[in-house]
Amino acid sequence: MDDRRIVKVSKYLSKHLRHQPERIGLTLDEAGWTEIGALIAAAAAHGFRFTREELDHVVATNDKRRFAVEGTRIRASQGHSVDVDLGLPEAAPPPYLYHGTVARNLDTIRADGLRPMNRHDVHLSPDRETATRVGARRGRPVVLSVDSAAMHRDGHVFHVSANGVWLTRAVPPSYLRFPAGH
Repeated sequence: MDDRRIVKVSKYLSKHLRHQPERIGLTLDEAGWTEIGALIAAAAAHGFRFTREELDHVVATNDKRRFAVEGTRIRASQGHSVDVDLGLPEAAPPPYLYHGTVARNLDTIRADGLRPMNRHDVHLSPDRETATRVGARRGRPVVLSVDSAAMHRDGHVFHVSANGVWLTRAVPPSYLRFPAGH
């Protein structure tokens, strides 16, 4: 399976397991799971064919571990805009977490903090390197530090997904640290 095909299948899975399952007639359960056979059949019925072997390869090799498979079911690990409850337990975060963004977003972030936008939660990275990669998807990255220990002490709830992404409803501006020059 070549890299272009891997990316194409991964993006297709993300779109339909996180955002638009109904577009191909797919139904997710309350926790975001769907049967793999139903997913493959729905995709084929809408003109995008892939095999179980291709799906397994994408799941196994995805560097961000975006998808989880349990038996005959699959779901996205996080990042949904559709209503699902991943059932993640509350977790105590490390002292600092990180968020990658780009300079054009900084004025809004300074005013409003980090908001989930069209997702359920704000996504935070456990290290600067990951946050840098996330921010670089939109341009030259700017990495913000989040005082997650203070947020947790102040009653903000955190969850961590199976692939290590930290999730919280919002990050108020007072808990953010901006790099020098930004």
